[in-house]
Amino acid sequence: MTLTEENKRDIIKAFIETFARFSDKEYQRRIWIKGEGPECDDFTETICQLYDIGYPVLEDYKNFSITNSQYQLTKQFINALDAFRYRSIQRNYLPQEFIDTPEWDNITKLAQEVLVAFNYQKDS
Repeated sequence: MTLTEENKRDIIKAFIETFARFSDKEYQRRIWIKGEGPECDDFTETICQLYDIGYPVLEDYKNFSITNSQYQLTKQFINALDAFRYRSIQRNYLPQEFIDTPEWDNITKLAQEVLVAFNYQKDS
């Protein structure tokens, strides 16, 4: 299937918005831990969305007009998240148990760096 430029923009928007969820601890506390809404999301869903959208985008990043530096930073985030997930699965971590750890602080900071690299502006 050939993607139109509009399709690519929509995919990139969803991809980048996933990083916004990883970058915002208040969102994580409100949605992932307390389930207060209005969004309906959890840690696992955010991970799945990142991988479902992210891997195909990163495999063809030049076609999505992603620069090499954006690609490298995004890969750095995904590698850090993969390492975190591997360790957290071994410990059966839940978001309320890891959200205030230095390890998770690093994940949120990397996500913030990705957002800066993509000039992300949250929709009002």
